[in-house]
Amino acid sequence: MAEAPVPLTEDEIESALRDAPGWRRDGDEITRTFGIRYHGGVALIVHVADIERLIGHHADIDLRWDHIRFAITTHDAGHKLTPADFDLAHRIDTIARAHGADPLNT
Repeated sequence: MAEAPVPLTEDEIESALRDAPGWRRDGDEITRTFGIRYHGGVALIVHVADIERLIGHHADIDLRWDHIRFAITTHDAGHKLTPADFDLAHRIDTIARAHGADPLNT
């Protein structure tokens, strides 16, 4: 059985956030919202889901008619932040850019 991922320290989280512009900490998760129309958001979700399946880590996704919000935490680490969360955040940023999503400050 695999060991649970080790949560980041507060200092490590602050450093990782500096390297992930646009992502905000909300308790024990990081979040980011992008402006994108509904059907574009569906395509974005499918693309992100393909990557998530490959890396074995996923975000909680909230799709609305004109925006999409991602929230990431590591469930296997007791809903704490780990390096895997920031890796996924960077991957989502790249995919969102490819889909023409506009970062929102919400």
